[in-house]
Amino acid sequence: MLNVKDLHKSYRTGKATYEVLKGVSLAVREGEFVAVMGPSGSGKTTLLNCISCYIPADSGSITLGGEEIARLDEQALAKVRNQKLGFVFQDFLLLDGLTVRENILLPRIIAGQMTDESDADSLCDVFGIAAIKHKYPAEISGGEKQRTAVARALINRPLLILADEPTGNLDSKSSRAVIDSFAQARDSLGATIFMVTHDSFAASFCDRVVILRDGVVWRTLTNDQPSRGAFQDLLLDAIRSMSAE
Repeated sequence: MLNVKDLHKSYRTGKATYEVLKGVSLAVREGEFVAVMGPSGSGKTTLLNCISCYIPADSGSITLGGEEIARLDEQALAKVRNQKLGFVFQDFLLLDGLTVRENILLPRIIAGQMTDESDADSLCDVFGIAAIKHKYPAEISGGEKQRTAVARALINRPLLILADEPTGNLDSKSSRAVIDSFAQARDSLGATIFMVTHDSFAASFCDRVVILRDGVVWRTLTNDQPSRGAFQDLLLDAIRSMSAE
């Protein structure tokens, strides 16, 4: 579903050039839940921003569903973002003046499509937010806001969901509910999810975890452990090992 090959990205600060991505290559299969972890400055957010085409890579390729998207013009990119990508952000980014159901339908409204509210209702049922679908963001909890954001990301049945630290502002109970929502989206709806996170607990629900270090892929871990806890322990051991080098 997603193929990133030899991606490079640098920033200029004054006369200095800071290379953030130094030839990152990775792939995400259809229906897979993949996390990217790594210390601050490792390039996680830059990689996500390049895949979403909000910032251009200096070189390399990004293929989504068989289409090379890194070199599209802005009009074509806007269509890709609306129809082929779904986004879940740390700060929810719900519109306060819209109800939960209206927020879920927003990508279709932006695209000028006919809005069949039954699709939003079905997603509310899947993610356990049917009882609050007529409420406004100020009236619901952080976990409910994030589950609304997950449903919104899925309303157009995108090829790929990009999640940027989706549990970063949540307590442990709400974090679990959100990660359960991602796992349910994968298992029940066949969603393909690419998540950037610092949270080993959230990452332990994933099929694979890619660990970045200094702008390159340091290690990739596959979740073939007998339990989620065992995979989390493996992740923590890998992170400690990286810090010790």
